[in-house]
Amino acid sequence: MDFHLARQKMVDGQVRPNKVTDPRVIAAMRELPRERFLPPGLATLAYVDEDVALPGGRALIEPMVIARLVQSLGLREGERALVVGAGTGYGAALCAACDAQVTALEEDPALLAIARKVLASVAPSVNVVEGRLAAGWPGASYEAILIEGAIPSVPEALVAQLALNGRLAAVIAQPGKPGQAVLARRVGGGVSHVPQFDASTPPLPAFAPAPAFTF
Repeated sequence: MDFHLARQKMVDGQVRPNKVTDPRVIAAMRELPRERFLPPGLATLAYVDEDVALPGGRALIEPMVIARLVQSLGLREGERALVVGAGTGYGAALCAACDAQVTALEEDPALLAIARKVLASVAPSVNVVEGRLAAGWPGASYEAILIEGAIPSVPEALVAQLALNGRLAAVIAQPGKPGQAVLARRVGGGVSHVPQFDASTPPLPAFAPAPAFTF
Protein backbone atom coordinates (compact mmCIF):
# COMPACT_ATOMS: atom_id res chain seq x y z
CA MET A 1 0.00 0.00 0.00
CA ASP A 2 1.28 3.48 -0.88
CA PHE A 3 0.79 5.17 2.49
CA HIS A 4 2.12 8.53 1.28
CA LEU A 5 -0.49 8.66 -1.48
CA ALA A 6 -3.17 7.53 0.97
CA ARG A 7 -2.27 10.42 3.28
CA GLN A 8 -2.67 12.98 0.51
CA LYS A 9 -6.04 11.50 -0.50
CA MET A 10 -7.16 11.55 3.14
CA VAL A 11 -6.36 15.24 3.46
CA ASP A 12 -7.80 16.25 0.09
CA GLY A 13 -10.86 13.99 0.24
CA GLN A 14 -11.79 13.90 3.94
CA VAL A 15 -10.14 16.73 5.83
CA ARG A 16 -10.02 19.87 3.69
CA PRO A 17 -13.61 19.52 2.36
CA ASN A 18 -14.88 19.39 5.96
CA LYS A 19 -13.97 22.89 7.18
CA VAL A 20 -10.41 22.11 8.27
CA THR A 21 -8.46 25.23 7.31
CA ASP A 22 -5.61 25.46 9.85
CA PRO A 23 -2.47 25.09 7.69
CA ARG A 24 -0.55 23.51 10.58
CA VAL A 25 -3.11 20.73 10.98
CA ILE A 26 -3.30 20.14 7.25
CA ALA A 27 0.49 20.03 6.87
CA ALA A 28 0.85 17.66 9.83
CA MET A 29 -1.78 15.29 8.48
CA ARG A 30 0.01 15.20 5.14
CA GLU A 31 3.25 14.15 6.87
CA LEU A 32 2.42 12.14 10.00
CA PRO A 33 2.53 8.38 9.26
CA ARG A 34 -0.94 7.59 10.62
CA GLU A 35 -0.38 3.89 9.83
CA ARG A 36 2.33 3.75 12.52
CA PHE A 37 -0.22 4.77 15.15
CA LEU A 38 -2.00 1.43 14.66
CA PRO A 39 -1.01 -2.15 15.48
CA PRO A 40 0.71 -3.67 12.39
CA GLY A 41 -2.29 -5.78 11.43
CA LEU A 42 -4.49 -2.67 11.18
CA ALA A 43 -2.10 -0.38 9.31
CA THR A 44 -3.99 -0.63 6.02
CA LEU A 45 -7.05 0.90 7.73
CA ALA A 46 -5.20 4.04 8.79
CA TYR A 47 -6.68 6.31 6.11
CA VAL A 48 -10.29 5.13 5.97
CA ASP A 49 -13.01 7.71 6.57
CA GLU A 50 -14.13 6.21 9.86
CA ASP A 51 -12.92 5.29 13.34
CA VAL A 52 -10.56 2.33 13.55
CA ALA A 53 -11.23 -0.02 16.48
CA LEU A 54 -8.30 -0.57 18.85
CA PRO A 55 -7.87 -3.10 21.67
CA GLY A 56 -9.60 -2.38 24.97
CA GLY A 57 -12.71 -0.85 23.44
CA ARG A 58 -10.80 2.16 22.13
CA ALA A 59 -10.48 3.71 18.68
CA LEU A 60 -8.25 5.79 16.47
CA ILE A 61 -10.67 8.66 15.79
CA GLU A 62 -11.57 9.27 12.16
CA PRO A 63 -9.36 11.86 10.43
CA MET A 64 -11.93 14.62 9.94
CA VAL A 65 -13.10 14.55 13.57
CA ILE A 66 -9.65 14.62 15.18
CA ALA A 67 -8.57 17.36 12.76
CA ARG A 68 -11.54 19.58 13.64
CA LEU A 69 -11.16 18.95 17.38
CA VAL A 70 -7.52 20.01 17.29
CA GLN A 71 -8.32 22.98 15.06
CA SER A 72 -11.07 24.15 17.43
CA LEU A 73 -8.53 24.53 20.24
CA GLY A 74 -6.74 27.30 18.32
CA LEU A 75 -3.40 26.30 19.81
CA ARG A 76 -0.70 28.94 20.09
CA GLU A 77 3.04 28.48 20.27
CA GLY A 78 4.24 27.38 23.69
CA GLU A 79 0.79 26.71 25.16
CA ARG A 80 0.51 23.76 27.51
CA ALA A 81 -1.83 21.13 26.12
CA LEU A 82 -3.06 17.94 27.77
CA VAL A 83 -4.37 15.11 25.60
CA VAL A 84 -6.61 12.81 27.66
CA GLY A 85 -7.12 9.31 26.32
CA ALA A 86 -4.19 9.85 23.97
CA GLY A 87 -4.36 6.23 22.84
CA THR A 88 -1.57 5.55 20.37
CA GLY A 89 -0.62 9.23 20.19
CA TYR A 90 -1.96 10.59 16.89
CA GLY A 91 -3.92 13.48 18.40
CA ALA A 92 -0.95 14.40 20.60
CA ALA A 93 1.28 14.50 17.53
CA LEU A 94 -1.17 16.85 15.79
CA CYS A 95 -1.18 19.17 18.80
CA ALA A 96 2.62 19.14 18.89
CA ALA A 97 2.65 20.13 15.21
CA CYS A 98 0.75 23.26 16.28
CA ASP A 99 3.75 24.18 18.50
CA ALA A 100 2.06 23.33 21.81
CA GLN A 101 3.88 21.79 24.78
CA VAL A 102 1.98 18.50 24.85
CA THR A 103 1.42 16.00 27.64
CA ALA A 104 -0.22 12.80 26.39
CA LEU A 105 -2.11 10.89 29.11
CA GLU A 106 -3.05 7.24 28.67
CA GLU A 107 -3.89 4.36 31.01
CA ASP A 108 -3.94 1.36 28.64
CA PRO A 109 -0.50 -0.35 28.62
CA ALA A 110 -0.81 -1.73 25.07
CA LEU A 111 -1.75 1.66 23.64
CA LEU A 112 0.95 3.36 25.68
CA ALA A 113 3.57 1.06 24.21
CA ILE A 114 2.60 2.09 20.67
CA ALA A 115 2.41 5.77 21.59
CA ARG A 116 5.82 5.84 23.23
CA LYS A 117 7.47 4.12 20.29
CA VAL A 118 5.99 6.18 17.48
CA LEU A 119 6.01 9.56 19.24
CA ALA A 120 9.68 9.17 20.10
CA SER A 121 10.44 9.31 16.39
CA VAL A 122 7.75 11.55 14.89
CA ALA A 123 6.94 13.96 17.76
CA PRO A 124 9.70 13.64 20.37
CA SER A 125 8.66 16.78 22.25
CA VAL A 126 5.46 15.06 23.48
CA ASN A 127 5.61 13.99 27.13
CA VAL A 128 3.84 10.61 27.37
CA VAL A 129 2.53 9.80 30.86
CA GLU A 130 0.55 6.93 32.39
CA GLY A 131 -2.37 7.54 34.71
CA ARG A 132 -6.13 7.44 35.19
CA LEU A 133 -7.82 9.35 32.41
CA ALA A 134 -10.66 10.61 34.60
CA ALA A 135 -8.16 12.24 36.97
CA GLY A 136 -6.32 14.17 34.27
CA TRP A 137 -2.70 15.03 35.01
CA PRO A 138 -2.56 17.32 38.09
CA GLY A 139 0.40 19.47 38.92
CA ALA A 140 0.02 21.93 36.04
CA SER A 141 -2.63 24.10 34.48
CA TYR A 142 -3.26 23.82 30.77
CA GLU A 143 -4.27 26.33 28.16
CA ALA A 144 -5.83 23.50 26.16
CA ILE A 145 -7.19 20.01 26.84
CA LEU A 146 -8.18 17.54 24.13
CA ILE A 147 -10.24 14.48 25.05
CA GLU A 148 -9.92 11.70 22.46
CA GLY A 149 -13.23 9.90 22.66
CA ALA A 150 -16.85 10.64 23.47
CA ILE A 151 -17.76 11.45 27.07
CA PRO A 152 -21.18 12.00 28.71
CA SER A 153 -20.24 15.43 30.12
CA VAL A 154 -17.20 17.61 30.71
CA PRO A 155 -15.55 16.29 33.91
CA GLU A 156 -15.04 18.76 36.75
CA ALA A 157 -11.60 17.25 37.45
CA LEU A 158 -10.42 18.29 34.00
CA VAL A 159 -12.07 21.71 34.11
CA ALA A 160 -10.13 22.34 37.32
CA GLN A 161 -6.90 21.76 35.41
CA LEU A 162 -7.67 24.43 32.82
CA ALA A 163 -5.97 27.79 33.11
CA LEU A 164 -8.20 30.87 33.09
CA ASN A 165 -9.57 31.20 29.54
CA GLY A 166 -8.27 27.70 28.81
CA ARG A 167 -10.11 25.61 26.22
CA LEU A 168 -11.27 22.00 26.26
CA ALA A 169 -12.33 20.16 23.10
CA ALA A 170 -14.36 16.96 23.35
CA VAL A 171 -17.27 15.05 21.89
CA ILE A 172 -20.23 14.95 24.26
CA ALA A 173 -22.65 12.06 23.82
CA GLN A 174 -25.21 10.35 26.00
CA PRO A 175 -25.61 6.56 25.59
CA GLY A 176 -27.57 5.76 22.44
CA LYS A 177 -27.65 9.37 21.25
CA PRO A 178 -25.68 11.24 18.56
CA GLY A 179 -22.57 13.03 19.73
CA GLN A 180 -21.64 16.67 19.36
CA ALA A 181 -18.18 18.19 19.49
CA VAL A 182 -18.02 21.13 21.87
CA LEU A 183 -15.44 23.70 22.86
CA ALA A 184 -15.57 24.47 26.57
CA ARG A 185 -13.80 27.53 27.93
CA ARG A 186 -13.01 28.34 31.56
CA VAL A 187 -14.21 31.88 32.20
CA GLY A 188 -14.34 33.52 35.61
CA GLY A 189 -15.96 31.07 38.00
CA GLY A 190 -17.65 28.96 35.36
CA VAL A 191 -17.39 27.22 32.02
CA SER A 192 -18.94 28.17 28.69
CA HIS A 193 -19.81 25.52 26.10
CA VAL A 194 -19.97 26.25 22.37
CA PRO A 195 -21.19 23.50 20.00
CA GLN A 196 -18.83 22.83 17.08
CA PHE A 197 -20.15 20.00 14.89
CA ASP A 198 -21.92 16.63 15.05
CA ALA A 199 -19.66 13.62 15.59
CA SER A 200 -20.41 9.92 16.09
CA THR A 201 -17.28 9.14 18.09
CA PRO A 202 -16.76 5.95 20.15
CA PRO A 203 -17.03 6.55 23.90
CA LEU A 204 -14.06 6.54 26.22
CA PRO A 205 -14.70 3.65 28.64
CA ALA A 206 -12.90 5.48 31.47
CA PHE A 207 -15.66 8.11 31.52
CA ALA A 208 -18.64 5.77 31.33
CA PRO A 209 -21.20 6.58 34.05
CA ALA A 210 -21.44 4.12 36.90
CA PRO A 211 -24.36 1.67 36.55
CA ALA A 212 -27.43 2.90 38.36
CA PHE A 213 -28.63 0.77 41.29
CA THR A 214 -31.89 -1.03 40.58
CA PHE A 215 -34.06 -3.23 42.79
